[in-house]
Amino acid sequence: MGRIQLDQLTKRFGETVAVEDVTLDVEDSEFLVLVGPSGCGKSTTLRMMAGLETPTSGDLYIAGEHMNYRVPQNRDIAMVFQDYALYPHMTVRENVRFGLEEEAGYTADEMDERVEDVADTLSIGDLLDRKPGELSGGQQQRVALGRAIVRDPEVFLMDEPLANLDAKLRAEMRTELQRLQAELDVTTVYVTHNQTEAMTMGDRIAVLDGGQLQQVGAPLELYHEPANQFVAGFIGEPMMNFLRGRRSEDGFANEYVEYPFDERLERTVGDADELVFGVRPEAVDVRRVDETPEERLGPYEFRMTVTVTETHGNQNIVSLTHADDAADHNALRAVTDGMHIVDVGESVVVTIDPDAVHIFDGATGEARCNRRLETARELTI
Repeated sequence: MGRIQLDQLTKRFGETVAVEDVTLDVEDSEFLVLVGPSGCGKSTTLRMMAGLETPTSGDLYIAGEHMNYRVPQNRDIAMVFQDYALYPHMTVRENVRFGLEEEAGYTADEMDERVEDVADTLSIGDLLDRKPGELSGGQQQRVALGRAIVRDPEVFLMDEPLANLDAKLRAEMRTELQRLQAELDVTTVYVTHNQTEAMTMGDRIAVLDGGQLQQVGAPLELYHEPANQFVAGFIGEPMMNFLRGRRSEDGFANEYVEYPFDERLERTVGDADELVFGVRPEAVDVRRVDETPEERLGPYEFRMTVTVTETHGNQNIVSLTHADDAADHNALRAVTDGMHIVDVGESVVVTIDPDAVHIFDGATGEARCNRRLETARELTI
């Protein structure tokens, strides 16, 4: 059983707190992604799991056994590093086999058979007699994975293993890693700062910031129900729009926007004075002004001006500013269909449905209200 339990795990380096009171359960066979910005403590947390760092306080368990002071080779884990860490003077066969050299109970023939089976699984069987310098980045990554897999460990720990690959190969390897993890049925903890990897790969995601655990949940749970403004802004690309303002008599207001709350928002937001209004770019509807005369604008519609258009082919990402903002601050970003072309400087009407709105406490950052889940589920079917 490869269950991992972290109980108030803390790591300090002198006066610096790298990880603070992290409590987390990783279930047997689960693929958990640790994600967060550089310096948030995710790699330090992984290194404590691996035995490369000793916790300052708290407890770490793997398969029910206390691991705080157990050396790495006695933890039944395998780690894959960002730089692959292959031995350049060894062949692929020797690099993969190296993972078995210290394992008891294998004959030489059994080791060779195991290496060849793993190589076939990773589609590197024809590379066994080459050395790392003769391989592409993707092939080297497969060899590093093979060295971890060959030992048949209880737990895989992966520290940004795709960071050195180009975008196309990263996408291919994401799929390959998911397939392998499901096939091998091994508990896996994967560290990345790339929220796209986190969203597409993890059964669950644990978001860290400043050494503290912000939220743990399924990818769509974090996307649609962020616990706070940090999670909302970190998960999702393009990131969520945020407008800072105050509680008005009718709802939310700032210098340029007055947004009335419907019954749901009114009920859940409460009476906080400082508010942050959030909405995902894909939930911002953009239409040309001539499609909606100004005198017919509804309570959730606003006149805005296009400041930047990013064309992606299948979609456009449009930056918008308030019609009355002479300084041209980019207030919102919207995602439009690739065939819906709007030009820089064009006046548009923006509609934001109350069901898509998130409201955060302006003082603490905590979520006061998230979008309606019924709407989110309809969008993800």
